[in-house]
This record gives sequence, C-alpha cells and structure tokens, in this order.
Amino acid sequence: MTTDNLHTDPQFADTFRGKALVVDYNCDDLRSYAEVLRRMGFEVKTFTDFHQAASCLQREPADFVFVNQGSAAFEARGVVQQALARDRHTPVIVLAPHLDLGCYLEAVQLGAADYLEKPLAPAELEHLVTTHCRPCALKMSHSA
Repeated sequence: MTTDNLHTDPQFADTFRGKALVVDYNCDDLRSYAEVLRRMGFEVKTFTDFHQAASCLQREPADFVFVNQGSAAFEARGVVQQALARDRHTPVIVLAPHLDLGCYLEAVQLGAADYLEKPLAPAELEHLVTTHCRPCALKMSHSA
C-alpha cells in the first residue's frame, strides 16, 4: 500500500478532491493512475490486493474508487460492494483488461459509476474524475 501526495498540477492547484483508492495488480497501471489522481488533488491509497483494499474501505471512506476488475471471476466485487456500502454516491470506476458482459452487468447492478476497458490514458482518467466527482467537490465546498 502507498499513501502519499505529489505536487498538484497547476490546473487543479486549489482543488482538494478528497481521498481516492486505486486497486490494480498491474503495478505500472497502479502507479500511472495514482499519479494522475495525485496531480488532480487527491490523497491516494493504492493496493495490489483486493481484500486489503476492501478492508481499508471498512475502516475509512474514499471519495473516488478506481479498481481493476481482476479476472472473469470479478475479484473487484468486494471493493465495489464495500465502497458503496459506506456511501452509495461514491464514484466507483471498474477497469477491465478485457470487457466481460457478466462482470459489466454485475458492476452496474452493484452501483459502479462506470465500467471501461484498459488501457486508460491520463486524459481519459482526468475526464472521468471531473465528470463523476463534481458532486463530491460541491458537497465538500458546502460543508466547509
């Protein structure tokens, strides 16, 4: 697990978007996605293990969850369920190495905000975050 912040991109300089949790067994993808989220103002926790990520979500909430589907057995199921059990409005994005209709349907039924095929370019991730996290940013600014 890694928890740290890098310098925020000037484009997102005064924007703290909250806590993001990223789960991917591919370490290169994990680092890449976490780096983009940090630049966007998120405090990021990363995991390569689905069970550890779900356990973390039991202890503390996340404002954005980005999880690799795993295999056709949909190992991400527990992470999706735990994130949405804490707050059903948490944007959960499921990434798949290959699109799988069964996993897609289950992810959507569980409440995932999106289900996409890998790889995902940094610009696509930024677009996802700005699309799905606007309500979170508004909620945070009103409660401050």
